[in-house]
Amino acid sequence: MTRRTRFGFGAVLAAASLVLVACAPAPAGDGGTQSEACVRMVTNSGGLEDRSFNQSSWEGLQQAQTEYGIEAEAIVSTGETDLAPNVQQAVDSGCGLVVTVGWELAEATTDQAGKNPDLAFAIVDETVEGDNIKPVVFDTAQAAFLAGYLAAGVSKTGVVATFGGGNQPPVTLFMDGFADGVAKYNEVHGATVRLLGWDKAAQDGAFTGDFEDINKGKALTEGFIDQGADVILPVAGQVGEGAASAAVERGGVSVIWVDSDGYETLAAQYRPVILTSVLKNTQDAMVQIVGEVLDDAFTNEPYVGTLENGGVEIAPYHDLAPLVSTELDAEIDGLRQQIISGELEITSPSAP
Repeated sequence: MTRRTRFGFGAVLAAASLVLVACAPAPAGDGGTQSEACVRMVTNSGGLEDRSFNQSSWEGLQQAQTEYGIEAEAIVSTGETDLAPNVQQAVDSGCGLVVTVGWELAEATTDQAGKNPDLAFAIVDETVEGDNIKPVVFDTAQAAFLAGYLAAGVSKTGVVATFGGGNQPPVTLFMDGFADGVAKYNEVHGATVRLLGWDKAAQDGAFTGDFEDINKGKALTEGFIDQGADVILPVAGQVGEGAASAAVERGGVSVIWVDSDGYETLAAQYRPVILTSVLKNTQDAMVQIVGEVLDDAFTNEPYVGTLENGGVEIAPYHDLAPLVSTELDAEIDGLRQQIISGELEITSPSAP
């Protein structure tokens, strides 16, 4: 059930500026001062430059800062012991919107939201229940399906692969969609492209066990390449950089990035191997939520990014566009439209 939580200028006066309000000069002659609107974001241990949803969430809040004239600050977590204290610090800041990023912050977010019912909380990439908590989640299986179809279509070896940082719904959702996309390509073309690293039926596969150790991602990718894989989808945050490194060194291998456009966010040396990226448009979600708070329209109804609302998508093919035939690109666009129309439904146990 959706609960509307009210945050308005009157509440600011009553609650010592504990809510988000528009930045506007006080009317002349009333002796007042400018009201300061603010939001605090707490990262998980990946930090602000994780080339993933910490970074994209922060970019969205910076856009909101420009668009609405609010003040946005990020509180960076470096380890598990930082998480709860950092959410407490965000609450103590006096800002009316607290954004937390990732499943690691679910417990602290729930705890503080319960203690502070007049504040608005948003948590990115995790579903948490609370009257004043808005989950910001993405049906990445839809876009990953397109990426899987693409991977199967460009593979020269007939073998593609994926791996995750951990066996968690936000990770396996990508892997489910990717697997279904490969299977769809095989069905349409009578092909036999094999997928390494994930068994959708068993909901189990290859995982590095963390989202930070690049060497683990490189070693796992090298193992896939040794088995013939020439397109790799790492769903592991910074660990995915190890996959890109292995692809560059071994040659003839491409990588599909996740969350943000890897061609833009990774080091330039990896651009030649980035085929596409499965995007989460966290930026627009952040701008939308800040606007809802300012408009006194914030609710706990989840924001779910889909192909239809532009919350998920695949990135341009950039330097590897020559690998994608006009026919394959047209097939992918047709599948996109089928998903948007509801004609083709992409399912996953991890779907939001």
